[in-house]
Order: sequence, then C-alpha cells, then structure tokens
Amino acid sequence: MQRVLYLLNVSNPNRLSADSGFTFAELLAPALADTGAEVTVAAPAPVGDPRVRYVATASPSTKYRARFDPGLDALAAVMRDVRPDVVVANQVEAAPAVRAALLEARVDALVAGYCHYLPFSFTTGQQMRLDPSLDDGGLGRSVLLSFAAGLAACDRVLVHSATAASWTSAAAARMSVDLGEKLTVVPAPRDERLVRDPADPGVPEGTAVGVYNHRLYAHYGTAEFTALARRLVHEAPVRLTVMDLFGQRSPERIRLDPSPERFRDELAALDGVTVASDGGDRVRYRQMLAGSHFGVAPFREGCPWSMSVIDCQGMGLPVIAPRTGWLAEHIDDELLFDTPDEALSIASRLATDAEFYRVQAKRAYASTVDLAPDQVAARYLEALR
Repeated sequence: MQRVLYLLNVSNPNRLSADSGFTFAELLAPALADTGAEVTVAAPAPVGDPRVRYVATASPSTKYRARFDPGLDALAAVMRDVRPDVVVANQVEAAPAVRAALLEARVDALVAGYCHYLPFSFTTGQQMRLDPSLDDGGLGRSVLLSFAAGLAACDRVLVHSATAASWTSAAAARMSVDLGEKLTVVPAPRDERLVRDPADPGVPEGTAVGVYNHRLYAHYGTAEFTALARRLVHEAPVRLTVMDLFGQRSPERIRLDPSPERFRDELAALDGVTVASDGGDRVRYRQMLAGSHFGVAPFREGCPWSMSVIDCQGMGLPVIAPRTGWLAEHIDDELLFDTPDEALSIASRLATDAEFYRVQAKRAYASTVDLAPDQVAARYLEALR
C-alpha cells in the first residue's frame, strides 16, 4: 500500500469554500483512498473523509510566509511520523524544505510538486510577466527564484493544463532547471456535487442571468470585468450575479490588498448586478449556479486553470471568456472574445438564440466529463510512479 503525504497550504482558513487548493484536496484525497492508497493530509483543516488521516499544521499568516517560511522543524516531524512513500507539495516553493526534512528524518520518498498557482505567465510573444499578486515590495523575482528552486527539488512536477505546462517549461528553461521527464499534465477534479446533465437545459427566454464566481482581487482582472459588467447589464438582455467569496476579511489581509472590498462595493452599486454570498455552503452555491444561465471567466492574464469555470461547466453553464491563457485552450471558440463588443454579442446570443444556448450548454458539460475525481486520481497516481 502506497503512503501518500499531501502537504496543503490553506490561504483562506476562515472561508474554506473560497480556497481552490483545499477544495482540490477535499475532492482528490478520498478518490486516492478509493484506489487503496494510504493518504495523509497535512493542512490547517481536515478534508473530512475518515479514511484520510489528518495532521494539523499552522496556516501561514501571509502568502509570502507560505513561500519563504515553510517550517522545516514541523516538516521533519511530519516525515518521521508518516514515513511516506510520496510527498506532494501543493506549494512548490516548499519542495527544497521538504527534501531537507526527508533527509533529516531519514525517509526516502519521491517528492512531487503540484503547480497549483504559477507566479508568472507568458505573453503570446513569449515575454515573461511576474504575477502582480506576488510582487508586493518587489518580491516577485524572489518568488520566481524560489519557485524555480522548488522545481529543481522535485522528482515529479504536475500542472493543470497544457498552457501551464508550456509556461512552466519555459520558466524552468530560463532558470536553468532541467525538468527532463518530470512534467505531467493532471487536470484538477470537478466537484461531483456541482454536476447537472444539461439534457434539457433551462434556456433563457430573452433575458439571461450571468454569474461571476471568482475572487475580486485586482490581479484577477476585476477592473476589466467591472467595465464589462456595466455594459452587459445596460446594453445586453443580461442580469449579473457576482459572488462575494470572502465575506468579511481580516484587517491584515485588507491592508495587504484592499481591492476585493473596493470592487465588491463598485459592482453592488450597479443596476442589474446583484452581489451575493453562499456563506461557504456548497448546497447554496449549487443553487446559485442552477439559477444562472451562463458564467463569465476572470480576466486574469496568467490564468493556468480555474476551478470556478469548471464549476459552471459541470452544471451545464456556458462560460464566456477572454481569449487568453488556459481559457483560450479550454473554452469553446464560439464563446471566446477579444473585445467588450464581442463579449456583448456572445452574451446577447446566449440570451436570445435557444439552439445556440442548448449546444453550448451541452458542450460545457461535456468538457468536464473526464474530470471525475476517480479518473483524475488514476492519472495522478500514474504521474507519481
């Protein structure tokens, strides 16, 4: 029986439903246990399945502590306790510390890094861009170097998509890190609680409800979405629901980045836009998606994958998206736009063209069929061999 230790950083311990990394682990760990693997999750919160052993760890107070202060003493103690065959570091920057902890604990284990979040992206002209969300105080290049060190310390490197694989390979090459045969694409699992076969989708009758279920950080392109939202509700037969994923954040997080609160208030002031919260309840979240007709993808330039997009598609909701990053790889071409005018045209067509809507709803659902947790777990274990 293979012992798998999954090291999980949780950036939003007070609102776990808003943390895609936690949701990923919550879906994947039980599916891995179904295969017979002995799974331990070391994280600030348990995933809930009684077959998955839980080791409590401290939640880093900031995203920079998660990358620069992995807690080597605690890691070594976990290695001695679990004695894993495979260690999966959800924070790739922690991989060198994982390797050092294994040495201290005298445990021989394969080290895999899951590139859940890339601190960079590339333009179509192959110009590297640092992620602005990790460049406070000019720390972006240090984060990039730490990420490269993590890649070098891994035996296996897992990414969500072909786009992420391309960007990770390009970044590694520039940092003189040889990935060799390490790199594998393993998409994240869909949430089976958010699946609805659109055999008979609720076609809009002249007016469509769009849902925006992404974080409202500035680096997600929320300014661009807000400008589009203003036009959608005034120039197209569309109403919008914008999800408030965070609720009341701590003063420390607001000081680091106050943009979610600013955009939430700006969007709430628009006629035709409703800002709503599911309160962290997945049943309520499903109801909110079920009450919508289509989704709007984030405008985040460095988007290697989006769980919120998959949530919409699993419910049979077409998602309109800017033609960038993974979105251009994954979303149906007829739903991609380059300009706000094109976005308005697509949304209007979804609201008024019943046959177009039916086709796109079925395509959206079909794009997630291969993301069932059991299928992803099998791919995951194959990548870890």
